[in-house]
Amino acid sequence: MTSPYDGRPWLSLYQGVDADLRPEHDNALDMFRHGLAVDPDGAALLYFDGVISRTELDELSDALAAALESRGFGPGDHLAVYLQNVPQFVICMVAAWKAGGVLVSVNPMNRARELKYVLDDSAAKILVCLDDLYDTVARDVVPDTAVELVLTTSGLDLQTRNDPRIFAGVERRRHEGTEDLLEVVESHRGQKPNGAPLTAQDVAFLTYTSGTTGVPKGAMNTHGNVVFNATVYRDFLHFRPGGSVLGIAPLFHITGLVGHIAVGLLAPMPLVLAFRFDPAVVLDALIEHRPAYTVGAISALNALLLHPDFTRDHFSSFRSIYSGGAAIAPAAERAFKEATGITVHNVYGLTETTSPMTGAPFGAQQPVDPTSGALSVGVPVPSTIVRVQDDAGRDLPFGEIGEIVAEGPQVVAGYWGKPEETAKSIPNGALHSGDVGFMNEEGWIFIVDRKKDMINASGYKVWPREVEDVLAEHPAVREAAVVGVPDEKRGETVKAFVSLKPGFSATPDELIAHCKERMAAYKYPRMLEIIDELPKTVTGKILRRELRD
Repeated sequence: MTSPYDGRPWLSLYQGVDADLRPEHDNALDMFRHGLAVDPDGAALLYFDGVISRTELDELSDALAAALESRGFGPGDHLAVYLQNVPQFVICMVAAWKAGGVLVSVNPMNRARELKYVLDDSAAKILVCLDDLYDTVARDVVPDTAVELVLTTSGLDLQTRNDPRIFAGVERRRHEGTEDLLEVVESHRGQKPNGAPLTAQDVAFLTYTSGTTGVPKGAMNTHGNVVFNATVYRDFLHFRPGGSVLGIAPLFHITGLVGHIAVGLLAPMPLVLAFRFDPAVVLDALIEHRPAYTVGAISALNALLLHPDFTRDHFSSFRSIYSGGAAIAPAAERAFKEATGITVHNVYGLTETTSPMTGAPFGAQQPVDPTSGALSVGVPVPSTIVRVQDDAGRDLPFGEIGEIVAEGPQVVAGYWGKPEETAKSIPNGALHSGDVGFMNEEGWIFIVDRKKDMINASGYKVWPREVEDVLAEHPAVREAAVVGVPDEKRGETVKAFVSLKPGFSATPDELIAHCKERMAAYKYPRMLEIIDELPKTVTGKILRRELRD
């Protein structure tokens, strides 16, 4: 029997984009060099008042790559970066490729135990980190790892504004046993690295999963993966030359790596950076740099709308805005459009799919499922097959709920040093996402929830997302998260955690009644707690596990 997904019903939604996308470049370094040739004098990076052109980025990364080689770094070696959203991140990425190596992106919020795990697991040979992170975290970690050289740098570098909202109390520091990154670069100015040929199968960077279902795993995002999805952002999601891309997501995350850096190198277009996410600082950057594109968590976008300095004019330059990391509630999509005049489109992917595997075609109206009230996360991007399967791995008919499974050029080769985990999660190259959802007959995909988050209340399945979307419709609710908690009679019962919008008020009983009027009796929350802030990852994804604990 032919699977319903083999007919690819979503192709009619592509609006002129080739259903079988074939990138022009074999590897990400060639992608960068293409952008350099197209616009050598154009800005590659905008960082407060600092500007780095593509030619300068080429020269800086040449010098760093030559310096790395002089210190024994070569093809296949791993360079770890423990940085915020600074230009040095991009310089290190391109330099690692020029030396034939692999970038290892490290969450700057990681503390000693987490940093040590990533350095040990990746066997990183060189670490580049902010000088204050070396002082507070890395200093005590590095001696017990395979790291042979530490290069430090500062967020104050490569710009002169030194915004006190970000850099209050920050000073450049020199630490014994380390070298200064920019001094090393300057000492090798004009030198060219020897390098090594790169292929689509070579690993471009290791990105570590969040570890929600065990220890973090290093996904091996290949050059082919990166070039393909950079092309998806450019051609399918319309991140086109002629504008800049706002780096609202952390660069260490797959969204920042591909939806900010890689597409900026490919298009080519400038990448706007602001060290870390601060709503007031980002709003200033919107006025100063007038970006045309971005992709980030809906929680970050909402934080901009809720800031007292926000005006409609802040978003007047945007042509395409996508949100990933967490599905958008229909109420949030409507509120964003009312506030900005722009539709925020959904995009969906994982670290293991090198960012998107589905997305709303640019300009298309994203449907809402009439039964669950969920907003679609899009259709499969070009050259990608997305299926919905049962626990036995059988394809389910349209409309039936199962696990989302993806095959395509963006799916990683596997996890670094973990063949058993690779065989379990990516058998025969098909990624089993752990997300539960369904596809309608037009090819639109709807995420129901994570498999592990399903609540069993008196034998009934309750998906937290549906309850959260209903709560989001209440005018006082800013964010909501729903978990299952033990219950003597029901086995599990539904508990909600809610944060309120500034200036609004609501009681737990009022919010429970709001849900009770709109949901089946077994679904609405029996318990509700109002808190100031919901716990989140650095990318804005709500941490239900912390609430559950």
